[in-house]
Amino acid sequence: MVQFDEEMEELSSTHFDDLPDAIVQYILGHMKNARDVAACNCASKRWKDSTPYVRSLFFPRNTFDNVTVDPDTAVGQMILSTVWLEELIIYCPFSTSSLARWLSMKSNSLRHLELRMDTLNEKRPSEEDATKLLEEMPNKLDCIGAAKGLESLSLWGVLLSKPPKWGVFQKLRSLQIVGAKLTDSVLCDTLRACPHLNKLSLLSCYGLRSVSIELSQLEECRLDFYGKGDCMLSLSTPKIHFLDVQGCSWIRLEHGNCLTNLSVANNAGKVYNVDFGKLSALEFLTIRGVQWCWSAVSSILQSACVVKHLVMKIEFSGDSNRLQPFPEVDLVDFFNNHQELQTFEIHGAMFAALCQRNSLKNLDPTFTIPCLEEVLITVRSPLNAEQKMGTLDSILKYSTRLRKMVIRISKMKNCHTSADDFFEEICKFGFSNSRIVHIE
Repeated sequence: MVQFDEEMEELSSTHFDDLPDAIVQYILGHMKNARDVAACNCASKRWKDSTPYVRSLFFPRNTFDNVTVDPDTAVGQMILSTVWLEELIIYCPFSTSSLARWLSMKSNSLRHLELRMDTLNEKRPSEEDATKLLEEMPNKLDCIGAAKGLESLSLWGVLLSKPPKWGVFQKLRSLQIVGAKLTDSVLCDTLRACPHLNKLSLLSCYGLRSVSIELSQLEECRLDFYGKGDCMLSLSTPKIHFLDVQGCSWIRLEHGNCLTNLSVANNAGKVYNVDFGKLSALEFLTIRGVQWCWSAVSSILQSACVVKHLVMKIEFSGDSNRLQPFPEVDLVDFFNNHQELQTFEIHGAMFAALCQRNSLKNLDPTFTIPCLEEVLITVRSPLNAEQKMGTLDSILKYSTRLRKMVIRISKMKNCHTSADDFFEEICKFGFSNSRIVHIE
């Protein structure tokens, strides 16, 4: 122990300048923030000689706040001074001509590029203002095509009036576009330039009405379409295993055999139709929204018969614009059709649909819920309290592996004594089964 302490003391007394050049270059080469790199340039000549070995540069949005230096000049000097730049992230303002020069000079080494474009203000522009910008603005993205070795590309706040002239990115595996205004045809042409994508994220994008994605290598896909929630989506992605969709009313997926994680939500509009085929590998399913047609709910549940983790949070049903409650769902049939279910989260109206009086009337004596381990149930109304209590009791009774049941009382209107009576019954139920049941 004494010898170890002496060795540690000797090591701690070693000055940074005593390290070999290769070690110093390795340490400083892992810096990222441009401010830190600039500070090292001022620390000593030896550190300044090592900073060209930086492989990643990040320019935050406030990099040049309260500084009189020209941003393009400062950014350019730092980028062009590097020997082998692999990652470049720019959130501060820059000009198109300068970006083109930087990418041309570093095209051989650059693998990861992330840009925050200043074509969008902090606030989303109106449709009229956005259209004017589209007509007046040259396509700032064309110069990105010079970096043919890119493996990942992230673009924030872009306006695409026409397809960028990229050619084809043979090595690009990840594409992320955030806060973009674009059209269906522009998106189609943009994706055509990235045929080998593994990951695709289109977040807070608006202006899209009908989207078709055909990518044979795509594995992960996140789509968040801003607007009225009426976008139509078609995917042909045989290798996809993760899909998260927000803002679509019609969804069709071909070749969903590899899909293991699926989330579908629409908080702005109504989900009319979903077609996923048989999801034989699905483990996680989340469906959310204000209104879903019952046929869409039924279709996705039938496709997901082997799902292990299910979240259902939908407020209303109905095939028209009129909000309607859900039809009754037979509890026994539901769990017989989803026998591999391990965790189950259900909210409000969806739970009420499971609470019908005749579910257990002609029950097969062998009925069990074999795999369910955890269930979270949100109760929002005291209506049909007897049926709801019966459903809670049945889930507890027939779930042979149940370890935890959480009953969440959410926004229940206490305008009638029935609400108090129902809450009292839930409390009694929780007290009688305190080892498993928890009330929030």
